[in-house]
Amino acid sequence: MDLEEFRAFLAVVETGSFLAAATTLNVARATLRRRVEALEARAGVPLLERSARGVVVTEAGSLLATRGRLVLQEANALVASVRAIGREPVGVLRIAFPVGLPPYLLTPLFGALRSAYPRLALQLRISDDPVAGSHEDTDLLAHFGGTGPSGSWLSYEVLRVRERLIASSDYLARRGTPTSLEALSGHELLSWLAPGEDGRVWPTLTGEPLEVEPALVTADIHFIRQCVIAGLGIALVPDVMLPDPGVAPGTLVPVLADIVGRERSVHVAIPSALAGLPKLQAVMRHIQGFVDLRLPG
Repeated sequence: MDLEEFRAFLAVVETGSFLAAATTLNVARATLRRRVEALEARAGVPLLERSARGVVVTEAGSLLATRGRLVLQEANALVASVRAIGREPVGVLRIAFPVGLPPYLLTPLFGALRSAYPRLALQLRISDDPVAGSHEDTDLLAHFGGTGPSGSWLSYEVLRVRERLIASSDYLARRGTPTSLEALSGHELLSWLAPGEDGRVWPTLTGEPLEVEPALVTADIHFIRQCVIAGLGIALVPDVMLPDPGVAPGTLVPVLADIVGRERSVHVAIPSALAGLPKLQAVMRHIQGFVDLRLPG
């Protein structure tokens, strides 16, 4: 098995052309083409079909691309784990976070990690859905819910948050406080779009889904929260129960707390091959300690 052949093939699949793939990998196009052809020879079936419109992935190629990403991820993780044995947390830690996590929580976490591990730098990627897509360049991934990345990953629950309705006291004074599900139809509704879910369907404590017509649906929790603070509506969001900086106590209040909402878990996942890596073990302990200290139990 030749990992460079896998990298060349995956680059063509992801970019859609040999020229773009060669540019991405910084290799000559002829070299990249030879690697792809060698991989096709090993497979014994066509992996790519060339046409005037570009490159099309065959069914066999699509299957190999999915498996190939996992192979590269495991290989990179294995090399990293061997390289870092016996060392303090050092180098670059590549992290993927969901969009909308509150900056007033992430900022002190970054400061705490830098203080504890000054030789460790963070490379942070923000995504609507960190679980989706390729994770070849990811060491640690935070996500909502128990379904982690495909492949060989270990996922740890670090906290549980309440997903609930909130509104500003100013908005409720102007528009009235709804006392039933039916009353929500007369309000401006703002909805968090959880990965793989429908922002127009809200959870209830009885388990029955509630269909709504939101004025805003977005994956950015922090943006929705700012809209609520500005008095623009009632929002369904995960809430870590921390005060917002610069916002007076009592500005945000729960709405229909005994009817709408649910608990949602927040997980941190790492590749299985890195599970024994001292760098990641230390960082995981630090993250859990930070969460336990900062957030309500």
